[in-house]
Amino acid sequence: MHAAVLHRTGDATLEVTDVDTVSFGPGRVRVRMHKAGLCHSDLSAMSGVLAHPAPFVPGHEGAGEVIEVGEGVTHVRPGDRVIVCWMPPCDACPSCTAGDGHLCRSGYRNLAHPNFRSGDTVLPGMLGAGTFAEETVIAAYAAIPIPDDVPYEIAALVGCGVTTGIGAALNTAKVRPGSSVVVIGLGGVGISIVQGARVAGAARIIAVDPTPNRRAWALGFGASQAVAPEELKETVERLTGGFGVDYAFEAVGRPGTLRAAYDATRLGGTVCLVGAGSRTDMTDLSMAELVLSEKAVLPSFYGGADIRRTYATIFELWRAGRIDLESMITHHVPLTGINEAIRQMHTGEALRTIVDIA
Repeated sequence: MHAAVLHRTGDATLEVTDVDTVSFGPGRVRVRMHKAGLCHSDLSAMSGVLAHPAPFVPGHEGAGEVIEVGEGVTHVRPGDRVIVCWMPPCDACPSCTAGDGHLCRSGYRNLAHPNFRSGDTVLPGMLGAGTFAEETVIAAYAAIPIPDDVPYEIAALVGCGVTTGIGAALNTAKVRPGSSVVVIGLGGVGISIVQGARVAGAARIIAVDPTPNRRAWALGFGASQAVAPEELKETVERLTGGFGVDYAFEAVGRPGTLRAAYDATRLGGTVCLVGAGSRTDMTDLSMAELVLSEKAVLPSFYGGADIRRTYATIFELWRAGRIDLESMITHHVPLTGINEAIRQMHTGEALRTIVDIA
């Protein structure tokens, strides 16, 4: 079968090549992939911003059909439609038993079970998933069943970016009706934050990004204003009388954008850090301002709650027409066109790309 392989960290080019799946057995399932989402975190793992062993098969958003289950697997069976979850709750570790299933690190443990082999080279899938392949073998609890009415391309987006963004607004920050919001960074996660804030009843949503295409998309998804980064300070001062917004979301993962989000927030407001940055990037927030301003800085990882519950909430909002997931998909490509899709993601020509696996 075919899979897209990154051979060297820092190389933005994927090679579509023949591979075999490995590691099938007890507690594992084989999934035929139908759709995979190209997420910015894939690009970060390829570039080395997010540490990941290479060579590997990228892709951590995806949905497909179970075609084989290993011994002991009872919650899914062949023919079931599933999301491939890159960080599934194991329901046994301290984080899961404390009620923080979204902080389970089982996805990292799954790297001990390589998904693929190319010749003599054993290849992990990204975070134990590897959705840029025609089939993948994953831990059984990473296969999350989806309702029959949810298209595979919608399920693929919900597998990471949409859940991360909408969950940040609803679960982590808990945006209140009538509030004011800034969202910095308008990729798939940022646009999802915009939609989550709108669902929560925010009265004003200021969307911020240097790319004109993304600012235009944000207005279509419910932002009140969309401005370039250099316009943010003046816009917030004008619209809030200099006081600041109630909530500011950082969806880029850089110290400078965290600072901008912090400065845009009112005294006692909430700064929600969603972008996954490098381990070497350090913030310049001082101990004094953290205390004196009493701004809450809330990191949000993978939606801030049990992902199964957040998935279900998003599907209900989608069915009710309160969020628009179809319009987020601005580009479809076959697996062989993935390098062009990466270029379009980098240049802002596409908001979210769906890779058509089957």
